[in-house]
Amino acid sequence: MDIARAAIDKPVNTWLLILICLLGGLWALFSLGRLEDPEFTIKQAIITTSYPGASALEVEQEVTDQLEIALQRLPQIKEIRSRSEPGRSLIDVEILEQYDSSQLPQIWDELRRKIRDASAALPPGAGTPHVNDDFGDVYGLYYALSAPDYSQAELRDFARTLRQELLRIPGVAKVAISGLRAERIFVEPPQSVLTQLGIAPTLIANAISVQNAVVDSGALRVVDRSVRLAPSGTFDSVARIEALPLGGPGASSEHASLRLGDIARVSRGEEEIPTLLVRHNGRPAVAIGVSAQSGTNIVEVGATVEARIHALLETLPLGVTIDPIYQQHRVVDEAVNGFLVNLASSVAIVILVLCLAMGWRGGLVVGGVLLLTVLGTLLLMKIGGITMQRVSLGALIIAMGMLVDNAIVIAEGMMVRMRRGLGALEAAQQITNQTKWPLLAATVIGILAFSGIGLSNDSTGEYTFSLFAVIAISLLLSWVLAVTVAPLFGSYLFRSAAERRDEEETGGVLLGGYRGLVHLALRHRLSTVAALVGSTLAAVIGFGAVPQSFFPDSATPLFYVDVWHEQGTDIRATAADMAELGNALGQLDGVTDVTSFSGSGADRLMLVYAPELPNSAYGQCIVRVTDAARIPEIAARVRQWIGEHQPQVKGWTTRIRLGPGGGAKIEARFSGPDSATLRALAAEAERIFRDHDLINVRHDWRQYRPLIVPRLAEARATAAGVSRADIADTLAMVTEGRSVGLYREGDRLIPIVMRAPDDERNGNTDLRDRRVWSATAGAYIPMTEVIDRFETGTEDGLIRRLDKARTITAQADPAYGANTDAALAQVRGAVEAIALPPGYRLEWGGEYEDSSDAQAALARSVPLGFLAMVLITVALFGRVRQPLIIWLCVPMAITGVTAALLATGQSFGFMALLGFLSLSGMLIKNAIVLVDEIDLRIADGHHRHDAIVAASVSRFTPVMLAAGTTILGMIPLLFDVFFASMAVTIMGGLAFATALTLIAVPVFYAGFFKVREDEARAG
Repeated sequence: MDIARAAIDKPVNTWLLILICLLGGLWALFSLGRLEDPEFTIKQAIITTSYPGASALEVEQEVTDQLEIALQRLPQIKEIRSRSEPGRSLIDVEILEQYDSSQLPQIWDELRRKIRDASAALPPGAGTPHVNDDFGDVYGLYYALSAPDYSQAELRDFARTLRQELLRIPGVAKVAISGLRAERIFVEPPQSVLTQLGIAPTLIANAISVQNAVVDSGALRVVDRSVRLAPSGTFDSVARIEALPLGGPGASSEHASLRLGDIARVSRGEEEIPTLLVRHNGRPAVAIGVSAQSGTNIVEVGATVEARIHALLETLPLGVTIDPIYQQHRVVDEAVNGFLVNLASSVAIVILVLCLAMGWRGGLVVGGVLLLTVLGTLLLMKIGGITMQRVSLGALIIAMGMLVDNAIVIAEGMMVRMRRGLGALEAAQQITNQTKWPLLAATVIGILAFSGIGLSNDSTGEYTFSLFAVIAISLLLSWVLAVTVAPLFGSYLFRSAAERRDEEETGGVLLGGYRGLVHLALRHRLSTVAALVGSTLAAVIGFGAVPQSFFPDSATPLFYVDVWHEQGTDIRATAADMAELGNALGQLDGVTDVTSFSGSGADRLMLVYAPELPNSAYGQCIVRVTDAARIPEIAARVRQWIGEHQPQVKGWTTRIRLGPGGGAKIEARFSGPDSATLRALAAEAERIFRDHDLINVRHDWRQYRPLIVPRLAEARATAAGVSRADIADTLAMVTEGRSVGLYREGDRLIPIVMRAPDDERNGNTDLRDRRVWSATAGAYIPMTEVIDRFETGTEDGLIRRLDKARTITAQADPAYGANTDAALAQVRGAVEAIALPPGYRLEWGGEYEDSSDAQAALARSVPLGFLAMVLITVALFGRVRQPLIIWLCVPMAITGVTAALLATGQSFGFMALLGFLSLSGMLIKNAIVLVDEIDLRIADGHHRHDAIVAASVSRFTPVMLAAGTTILGMIPLLFDVFFASMAVTIMGGLAFATALTLIAVPVFYAGFFKVREDEARAG
């Protein structure tokens, strides 16, 4: 098919394509969904099972182990991590990478069935396991609701009103409220009254439970209608609970006339020990998280949410404030606008370079094709559901040089042929028919260079998938537009030789110098090859000095302060310390906002943030600063303040990361059967970390937890008719209380808690003075009659396991500004030298494991892409020597990569690795067109030596232009932390790869085909 003739002779069709790209691209530009980070699936589920009263060891053996055995039968599971603590088991299940989001619902259903079957074997008293697989919600619009002059009940009403209003906004998926203290109905009978009247605690509990239970009274047929019977008597107020008669089964005649209010104080209030407490800028607050629907434009949704909140504030009472903690829509808007500016800058730079090198006519032709390619790519992104975020927009800038390469070949070829006297149509036909298939093959190879990302099925591959998708779309579209639109634009703008006889070809001196260089390299081909091999070996050796990394830290002006108290610390003590810390942070220069969370982490306010699970000893501050560059300085002052003012806690600071991963950057995992041995191994690793000046040193089992053990006098207790459960109920009354029923209020269920009055609880009276109900005596007896003594001790507060093996992790981070890989190299030998007892093993986690897993997933998929690239080059030429010439140049590109990374100090991370893969595609693409042109000239009967030189000189301008535009177009990415290492890799590598294409390819060609300078004309 003569594509060029069709494009020029039938311009209406070509202009239709132009208008679709132009207008469709502009529409997509303003309507594409915008996000901060690419969406990726969190393939995790957490199974929570309560086992009240059990120790961490009992939870591990009786609950966690049973559930893990059931889970191991699922073939889709990659890893099982568990955490057993007093009264609760948490199992974290991770699914294998090959299962995508569409398969997860079925996997979760199967997991639930396994857990449901296994729950039958759990011990009495264990709760029903709860499976939570909903980790994909990101509450990127995160606010603090404060009302210091109002009660918790009023604050709760404000929060509920706010949630109802926000849920009405189109695009809002969920609204989460966290930090509200749950309501309780308290029933507080004094011990003296119970003892004097001889009222068993079970009598009160049964009376409350029976009275307010939901019962079915059936229905009565009245004529032809069924009328439901609904007896009255349920609780509808605190007064109604106070009026509850205590007469009933088990009650004596003297108690028949008593009402609950006669013997106990009944009140409505908040839970005494909450699970989460929030403060914002020194004020108690409630966190409001808003999650947008998948695929929506978070900027538009966020602006609407912000406007609605401002409107609602006018209707709320004076003193109620709603302050932003994290506004993803503003971050996204700023980031995307910045990327669009970078993209526009890249396009402008490329067009300017083209105009200077090719003249304004050639620059307009190629620049016009480039602009249409970018806009057309945005349209196809809109159709394909790809959002605008840092990865997809960065992909367009990365592909910039490759996007113009096809158009440069066509436009430059037309200009050369028209200078020789051909007409526009004939010139377009000639160059398009000669190069369209080599250009298509080279374009496909350029795409396949990124196929490792497209085929990688782990979270990192999913995170960067849009890079592959956008590059594939843009490169294929660039080829289509290069063979259609470029000839049409060229026919409008380029002049034939007859019309411009006074104009000479530009670049004569430069081309002459290059021609002489090629002659010199061909004459001394052995020396040239030796120099290339030597530089490659030196670069491989020098690459060892390049710092390694995974993903860089974000430039968002936020960081976290994580604080751990002694395991078992009451949340109220944790909250008091967090309030002190928050106030101190708010006074630091450069800090604008501080939000503290006591008892657990914040909701997932960004996809790369992993919230800490509930723990009363844990606290976290989200700190906003004026400038991200000041975070290291401010974080150092924070750690110093904690060390000076709160030495009893472990506190560390963490920056927001880009890309998947989490936890400490350096982790050493020890696995084995004995807890004490594991703790000793972790302590030794921590000592090594500290000796090498690592920061944030800790381990994840936390401290031993204090314990009080009432020693039961079993014989006396049996004789008195007192069971272990009776003693537990008595002790619960003077601590947290026990739930005895539910109070129903609309759609809310409020627990009714029976407990001792304030002056008898929480250490206000000696436990030995408590009295326990004796069924045999029908009265209360002293606790000392059934308890020999109260012993104190310690126990494991946390027992962690990895794939059923007890595992403790020693954790640390490199100092700010230090490279993680270098820090790991310093401590690795010493940690691995720790003597491990038989049955124990060491594994490295953290960034090392994340990077290894990502690279392993990439390594599994890259060979397929490179195999396809090799097959295409072989099929294109139908021979072996030409592809071999091309592929020999690929590893030599490491010379430019090593030099550029060492010169700039950038580390070689995952994104730099992708840059190196893309570099190979660019190199192969240029080499294919050059080798193909050499073959064509030889086939036309040219002297082989002259054909090599002439073809090289002919390709000099397109290769230099493509390389120059790519390198200069990358400049905006140098200032983006996510893409900087990739940009340096491509810029440095491509600069050297250009020399490889222009020098090494001619030399290798001459060597493989044994071309002599003085040989006869090829026949």
